[in-house]
Amino acid sequence: MTTVAAAAGERTGRAKPATMAQALGRALRDSMAEDPTVHVLGEDVGTLGGVFRVTDGLAKEFGDDRCTDTPLAEAGILGAAVGMAMYGLRPVVEMQFDAFAYPAFEQLISHVAKMRNRTRGAMPLPITVRVPYGGGIGGVEHHSDSSEAYYMATPGLHVVMPATVDDAYGLLRASIASDDPVVFLEPKRLYWSKAAWSPDAPAAVEPIGRAVVRRSGRSATLITYGPSLPVCLEAATAEGWDLEVVDLRSLVPFDDETVAASVRRTGRAVVVHESSGFGGPGGEIAARITEQCFHHLEAPVLRVAGFDIPYPPPMQERHHLPGVDRVLDAVARLQWEAEG
Repeated sequence: MTTVAAAAGERTGRAKPATMAQALGRALRDSMAEDPTVHVLGEDVGTLGGVFRVTDGLAKEFGDDRCTDTPLAEAGILGAAVGMAMYGLRPVVEMQFDAFAYPAFEQLISHVAKMRNRTRGAMPLPITVRVPYGGGIGGVEHHSDSSEAYYMATPGLHVVMPATVDDAYGLLRASIASDDPVVFLEPKRLYWSKAAWSPDAPAAVEPIGRAVVRRSGRSATLITYGPSLPVCLEAATAEGWDLEVVDLRSLVPFDDETVAASVRRTGRAVVVHESSGFGGPGGEIAARITEQCFHHLEAPVLRVAGFDIPYPPPMQERHHLPGVDRVLDAVARLQWEAEG
């Protein structure tokens, strides 16, 4: 896996408030400027600048042959990207919304995920598939899915999700530079989250496949990623608890080392994500923790997840999404009476 870290010593710039959407747009712009093989394509990515304005200005700067508006045909968009990658380009595909990506599944599973293995490494497909995903914006059906379990269950794909402005830039740069295909899941409700950030001197971040401890604690470990990270950080500050928060940053590759080290320190773990509980990422994560940390666990690994239903209407999504109260309720059920 190729990683790209900005050489801060070679650049100057003062950090100012920036949104995740701005950091993602700058990552695309910098990748295109440094590598002429990087092409962006998708529905409304050119003139409009994308529904969330992440690609704003790219067509004007690089031309519509490198930032290309496509027809409303996701299978065709990704199929075209497969051909582009086979001929030496690095396409970055935008799927306008998470559930819009489903028509492209055949291309993703049959070709994108398998081509490198099928050709014994002779033909990698360096494709980055950007997917705005998750809830919290009041979107209607087909606009707010959490579909990460489908991608992580497909061997051959890397599955990445940033939760901070720094990671939005650094992980997208690394994904575009990678020779492995990457499904890059962008939490829609974090697009407008802000942090101090310098586009001319972006901070170096951990590479794809490495989790980060965002908050140290001793009582229990909250394991999360993407849109649920702010929820877990808020829960971790609740009175009476000293909770550690691990941001996975990628589901594939998975950082067993960091997760296991945290759980062995605390002895208890809760996995938090928006995706449905049954068949969701939390089941795999809980199994890995149990296999590697069994003799350190003081209680079963618990999960806080979205309900096992189709995504609800906007007025009901606040009940569906894991919130601070549900996270703290799970923490309270970690068999604390055993310590007495």
